[in-house]
Amino acid sequence: MNEEYDVIVLGTGLTIARCKQLICDPSYVKDRVEKVGQVIRVICILSHPIKNTNDANSCQIIIPQNQVNRKSDIYVCMISFAHNVAAQGKYIAIVSTTVETKEPEKEIRPALELLEPIEQKFVSISDLLVPKDLGTESQIFISRTYDATTHFETTCDDIKNIYKRMTGSEFDFEEMKRKKNDIYGED
Repeated sequence: MNEEYDVIVLGTGLTIARCKQLICDPSYVKDRVEKVGQVIRVICILSHPIKNTNDANSCQIIIPQNQVNRKSDIYVCMISFAHNVAAQGKYIAIVSTTVETKEPEKEIRPALELLEPIEQKFVSISDLLVPKDLGTESQIFISRTYDATTHFETTCDDIKNIYKRMTGSEFDFEEMKRKKNDIYGED
């Protein structure tokens, strides 16, 4: 298909850009995605580092599914004032997992217990959305919504997948290194 799409560029008012291929997240094309699950995320404000982390200013904890009788791991990512994301002496922990029951807040209890005492928490549940098709015919390439992982591996995989769907070939990281060396010289 060789159509052009009119796209309103966000943040620019009514600016319209024309394109032959469109890359977007599911929120822009709700009729082209389907729900495959949900994720619960809890943002917690703490006045202390997580116990048994050697008073780390940041850390990532993955609670394995088999240790908590679940199908999915539970993720904890903590950052702090040391990263200029919170007031002095404050820590922000984000707990997330794929929802498996009708009581998602109970599902993350093992992670929340690691964080106690929790000064304040904000709970959200969001849908996991995936594209209904590859986008090769329409030339509309849609990403997946963020899953529960906190290490961005699945997000990177999604980006590589979109690239392959758009171009028909795998992204060649070695070629990028060669081009960088051609421009900037050897490392």
